[in-house]
Amino acid sequence: MTSQQIPLGTPFTAASTATDVLQGVDLTGEEAIVTGGHSRLGREVSRALAAAGASVTVAARDTARAAEAVAGIDGVRVEQLDLTDPDSIDAFAARWNETGRPVHMLVNNAAVLFTPELQLDARGHELAFSTSHLGHFQLTRALLPALRAAHGARVVTVTSGAARMGGVRWDDLDFRSGYDPVAAYAQSKRANVLFTVELDRRTAGQDIRAFAVHPGVVIGPGPHAPARVDSYRAQGLVDEHGATVIDPEVGKKTVEQGAATIVFGAASPWLDGVGGVYLKDNDVAVLDDVERPMTADSIPADANSAMRDPADARRLWALSEQLLA
Repeated sequence: MTSQQIPLGTPFTAASTATDVLQGVDLTGEEAIVTGGHSRLGREVSRALAAAGASVTVAARDTARAAEAVAGIDGVRVEQLDLTDPDSIDAFAARWNETGRPVHMLVNNAAVLFTPELQLDARGHELAFSTSHLGHFQLTRALLPALRAAHGARVVTVTSGAARMGGVRWDDLDFRSGYDPVAAYAQSKRANVLFTVELDRRTAGQDIRAFAVHPGVVIGPGPHAPARVDSYRAQGLVDEHGATVIDPEVGKKTVEQGAATIVFGAASPWLDGVGGVYLKDNDVAVLDDVERPMTADSIPADANSAMRDPADARRLWALSEQLLA
């Protein structure tokens, strides 16, 4: 078993799609849960896993909207889950555990992006941290019996290259001293990676391996909201006409390309015996501790030592337990 942040040399590229990565992989009889598995990346992950034979449960807050989005995809069902509501999380896990079904793949995909003003959940926690990390932390722990029952399970948590810059505000997780939407998002994504490191340390011996995945920058084909076009253009994500720029080699991907690394983490045999690592472009990402600025032509997204710090990972786990107590 390994948790070393060293590329494996897979045959896939940054341009590979979810279908490419799962070519020849048979998931018949396996159970997958995908949070937010009905929208954009999540929908493509659900479709690809189901196409490979898995039975996929989409966990969504708005079940009617989710059911409409995945209608017609064989092998996909929808159940209610609100990651900001601890009672909803406990109810979802209880329903699942009562069935006795294993969970072979848990894809913690749902997230909140750049809310312009500070929003808190019912527990009083900042919404991005609550949704991306704290809700998934509670869900994963509640599903551990089903993950153990799989006798070979994977927990994939979708993060972002923003984890490179996303320090955890240990004394002000909820931005009470002043809200910054970019810093809040980056903190939630750093938390995803730290959670993965500590989860794998705790569960690798139980045949449960954990992966954090950077899918790339995926803004969809458009049309884009007018309020976002200027920002996208400054980042090189849309051209002068407002059309989406696709350049997977620098991280600008289609939905199909972005979903690839997620399903790679969930199901690829290339990762057998591996865990606790950060994935990018359908491989274990390189470790790069050099600080690099983001430009329109370069979006730094490799792993760094800070996002994988084992002491921070243990500290976050203990703090998360306290927040849920």
